[in-house]
Amino acid sequence: NKGLDIHKATAAKIFNIPLEEVTPDQRRQAKTINFSIIYGAGATNLSRQLGIPRPEAKLLIESYFKEYSGLQQYFEETVKFARDHGYVLTKLGRKRKLRDINSRNGLARSNAERMAINTPIQGTAADMIKLAMINIHKELEKRKMKSKMIMQVHDELVFDMHKEEKEELKQLVIDKMTTAIPDLKVKIKVDTGVGNNWLEAH
Repeated sequence: NKGLDIHKATAAKIFNIPLEEVTPDQRRQAKTINFSIIYGAGATNLSRQLGIPRPEAKLLIESYFKEYSGLQQYFEETVKFARDHGYVLTKLGRKRKLRDINSRNGLARSNAERMAINTPIQGTAADMIKLAMINIHKELEKRKMKSKMIMQVHDELVFDMHKEEKEELKQLVIDKMTTAIPDLKVKIKVDTGVGNNWLEAH
């Protein structure tokens, strides 16, 4: 919540090195770990993704949970809620039913548990981007701007921008994306890029 690069910060923690010494490869590994653990990946899956021995992957996961001790509690509480109610909710109250959460089939149950853990996170992010899109569209029309929102790609929005509106559009987008869900405790960071095409904008 300090505006840090989460993948770089994770790498610094799990490899026990200063933030400024994190290498691109360590950041890449940390990014894989961040997303894999949220999706419920175990040591075998992680070792395959990172191309490292399973014992090494197991140690990385253990280090991760040691550094982010509240995460395990979140996993357990979320799965318990899902087992008790048969569904989970995004922050805005959107419901996802999990019919296999109490299944006798271990594979089906594990899959439902992963969905239970991931849905409040990814589902809330999906809610957030959709609200931002609605608010940006309304503001573009209100200001009678020439720039148009043309595409959403995961957590990214793409615009056909008129050059004279560059700074105004940039501030509008940052404002609406960071305030889409006003009462979030986590600070939302928005990066922008400009180019003649989508590739250049990155």
